Amino acid sequence: MTESSVMPLHTRRVEFDPAPELAAARDEEGVKRITTVFGADAWLVTRYADVREVLGDAERFKIAPQTIARLPGAPEMTKEQLAKINAGNLIGVDPPEHTRLRRMLTPEFTIRRMRRLEPRIRRIIDDHLDAMEAAGSPAELVSSFALPIPSLVICELLGVPYEEREGFQYRSSRMLDMTVPAEERVGLQFQARGYMEDLVRRIQADPGEDLLGMLVREHGDDLTTDELIGIGSLLLFAGHETTSNMLSLGTLALLRHPEQLELLKKEPERIDGAVEELLRWLSIVHSGTTKVAMTEAELGGKTIAPGDLLICALPAANRDPALMPDADTFDVARGAPGHVAFGHGVHHCLGAPLARMEMKIAFPALFQRFPGLRLTDNEPKFRSFSLVYGLSSLEVAW
Repeated sequence: MTESSVMPLHTRRVEFDPAPELAAARDEEGVKRITTVFGADAWLVTRYADVREVLGDAERFKIAPQTIARLPGAPEMTKEQLAKINAGNLIGVDPPEHTRLRRMLTPEFTIRRMRRLEPRIRRIIDDHLDAMEAAGSPAELVSSFALPIPSLVICELLGVPYEEREGFQYRSSRMLDMTVPAEERVGLQFQARGYMEDLVRRIQADPGEDLLGMLVREHGDDLTTDELIGIGSLLLFAGHETTSNMLSLGTLALLRHPEQLELLKKEPERIDGAVEELLRWLSIVHSGTTKVAMTEAELGGKTIAPGDLLICALPAANRDPALMPDADTFDVARGAPGHVAFGHGVHHCLGAPLARMEMKIAFPALFQRFPGLRLTDNEPKFRSFSLVYGLSSLEVAW
């Protein structure tokens, strides 16, 4: 049995690309019956238009309750435990609850607010490039650049002490690793909540100017402690895992496509479009949340019954020939309009403006500091069994 054959179809990759069998599912069927890692039957939605339809309609396609999407081997949770662990988790609730929570957070993630963070982000990136340069060539890019930068940025934004990063980084990577037993992953989830509960209590006692402090000061009467814990846990988890993997995998993509990197160096104004193309072409999040159909629906010529589960394959949708010609080709000049790498609809990624800003600053800064940056003979290690795709190591030299 091959490594890829034991993985869920929508998570299978061959380096940068969706696995051939996933692309074939999109091109031949569009909507396909699969068995999920939870052991349940589901529809895998792979075409761009169908994925947009499912993600864009929170009335017909709601988030599946955790009791349905439960990992085999994971302990049963009581209603009280589920309610506690879902409180404040934006990706676990639909409107109107989602709307109430998101309305409080959206002002913190506007493009205008992100621009105020820009000088600090530049300083953080420059500091890490200084440290790389001082340590000398070669360097392991994940640990020296790709992971610490977004981690420090989200820590400062939220009000999380950066010196506590080792604990949450370890928990995050283990929770995303599909080879880790379900019981351990659930245990880590509770540990992560325990950490955030302690932090939230500290912030409630003395709220600062950071995001969690702002929520306590301005919305303390509207948010329960459990909701604050859930919001903090989600933003900390999502804020460093996703951007970190985009920075490492994106650097590898540019180094493996020297003509694209050269174009970006010659025409640095293309960075906005290049970041969108990297987001589309890499699609590091395999799928959005598992959905459940509320009514009968037609998708890709298949009849979806009420109660059926649906999983949207974002990498397949972003490589759909119907989205753009030659969609499997990496081309920084096209700007990748309309991709679903950040999802779509009401659950479109709240932190997208921050992730875009970090990438738009970090990629040019890296290649300006090390114009001769190159790969070494040590092959990069892909995170094949992770729920967020990326690299566990990438050695570079200059």
